[in-house]
Amino acid sequence: MTREQIVHRIIETGLIPVVRAASAELALAAAGAIHRGGIPIIEITMTVPGAIRVMEKVADQLGGQVLLGAGTILDPETARAAMLAGADFLVTPSLNLKTIEIARRYSKVILPGALTPTEVLTAWEAGADLVKIFPAGSVGGPKYIKALKAPFPHILLAPTGGVNLDTATDFLLAGASALGVGAELVDAKALAAGKPEVIEENARKFLACVAKARQSAAGA
Repeated sequence: MTREQIVHRIIETGLIPVVRAASAELALAAAGAIHRGGIPIIEITMTVPGAIRVMEKVADQLGGQVLLGAGTILDPETARAAMLAGADFLVTPSLNLKTIEIARRYSKVILPGALTPTEVLTAWEAGADLVKIFPAGSVGGPKYIKALKAPFPHILLAPTGGVNLDTATDFLLAGASALGVGAELVDAKALAAGKPEVIEENARKFLACVAKARQSAAGA
């Protein structure tokens, strides 16, 4: 897929499930559950033990069926390793211009982390495909996204942190293009208990939130 197609898929889906797990096995189980739940996007964070191997396995097992993201990318070297492992897009928790640069060099989609208006604009001008607003829930949630969209209506925002079933629709109506969703979707306790069906159901619930927001926006 081209960069444009990947960005379109992310925006169309509206969700980026973030997988943080205590082991590679649990991360793979979570990835499978997210896919079965109907979300064609999976972000594996570098905090997962053996994250690169997990990405390789997800790419091998679900390649072509899901977009594979690499999260918690802190530097260009890690970005390169993730790309070689099959990552379709890269996500960072903070703004690192060299990481954006390497993503653009290899035509990979990147969602760099930013928080302040200055960081948001800097990330966008450096070549971000979407800008991850993190931690969104700690600085005002949907109201903060709405505030950022006022001066930056052209910048695609993907808030992460504080996104749950109660706030997801509000974040989208405030102007978010996609939502990064972690523990509220990938339930660690359910995963550890061997109950991936809980994650599958969470995926369906979040997809319903996206559909509700889009319906509301269309009727506005």
